[in-house]
Amino acid sequence: MSHKVHPKIYRVSKTEDWRSRWFATKNFSVLLEQDYKIREFLSEKLKDAAVKDIIIERIPGKLIITIETAKPAFIIGKGGKGLTELKTEIEKLLKLNLKKKKERDYDVEINVKEVIDFWKSAELVSQWMAKQIENRVPFKRVLKQAMAKICENRDVEGVKLMVSGRLDGVEIARTEWIAKGKLPRTTIKSDIDFARNTAFCRYGTVGIKVWIYKGERENV
Repeated sequence: MSHKVHPKIYRVSKTEDWRSRWFATKNFSVLLEQDYKIREFLSEKLKDAAVKDIIIERIPGKLIITIETAKPAFIIGKGGKGLTELKTEIEKLLKLNLKKKKERDYDVEINVKEVIDFWKSAELVSQWMAKQIENRVPFKRVLKQAMAKICENRDVEGVKLMVSGRLDGVEIARTEWIAKGKLPRTTIKSDIDFARNTAFCRYGTVGIKVWIYKGERENV
């Protein structure tokens, strides 16, 4: 029996880079737990900030968090106030975790990187689709609008958009999808951006999956 593999995990170290970039000879589980808690906290805190990705790097005594977002001003705030508050909250979160594990403290540095090509990011497109469906926009219109916007990019060679659940509130759940261009998912050199998201509606949840193929790419 075959199993589906996440397109990004399938290509890590080939065309995809690691999201956590550090090495530990000991206390690996403690650092991994920290990464999980940081991502969980930031995903909830910045759910309206159009966050594409969160990269975590560690060097001795320092923790560097890079937030890739389409709305940098939303995170930074007036005069950098939002970024300072975010740093303080993460430091508190880490101190609670470190106190339990009896580990040393870290200096936290937060960098915000702007994402210019919104419609080339599968994560941002899936977030947009989820918000549209939550606002009761018909799913067929959401699929067509997203497809049209993505295909405006010359770098995009193939797209697949999928939604599943009680679409538009009907009683029987089903899956609907549209695709355009090519999508070679078994080729490791394929630069495929993939994301999944969930729209929370009054009649239940709607699952969303987005694949965007940008041609072949050499090793990162």
